[in-house]
Amino acid sequence: MDDVVAVGADLEPGTLLTGYRSGLFPMPLDAPGGRSVMGWWSPDPRAILPLDGLHVSRSLARSRRRFEVRVNTAFAAVSRACADPGRPGRWITADILEAYAALHRLGWAHSVEAWAPGEGPGGVDLLAGGLYGVAIGGFFAGESMFHHRSDASKVALVALVERLVAGGATLLDVQWRTPHLASLGAVEVSRERYLDLLADATARPLPPAFGGP
Repeated sequence: MDDVVAVGADLEPGTLLTGYRSGLFPMPLDAPGGRSVMGWWSPDPRAILPLDGLHVSRSLARSRRRFEVRVNTAFAAVSRACADPGRPGRWITADILEAYAALHRLGWAHSVEAWAPGEGPGGVDLLAGGLYGVAIGGFFAGESMFHHRSDASKVALVALVERLVAGGATLLDVQWRTPHLASLGAVEVSRERYLDLLADATARPLPPAFGGP
């Protein structure tokens, strides 16, 4: 399991931010006896989404008109939806939810949300999809996304890319290149190349789309 480079430690804000600046992110590992331990991952190759290489299909461009995009208005709801125990491959534990909520309160973790106006119970707006992640300088680490309506998470991702580009960011980390992310333009780079890109991105000012701590 070469992608795991460390095990243990806590999920305090300082630990998480040091991990991200070092090219790591946390994800639990199964351990003997049904326990789990925290693994710190650095995939090689690493998947990134080039900010000038996003693929927006015609159908996705049409879907964007169905949703209203908001930033940081429902971080807890987005992270809970991403942690839904009914999702295949669920890895977001209660400890991880609490840790990223703390990062959000400190201004480091952010949500991008796709809302369907008037489609919720009683005609309220429905949180149709979204994503969350961590911003450090010109770097954004995408952690997870979800959708309750077709294309909603993709619409949130397109909005994220637009905001990152507008703010002068240079690196969007998506961890692993899945077929879904590949269809949107994700590519793989070596760990060495990723760390070079990361060092440059984290030295830049934080994009104004997110404000900052």
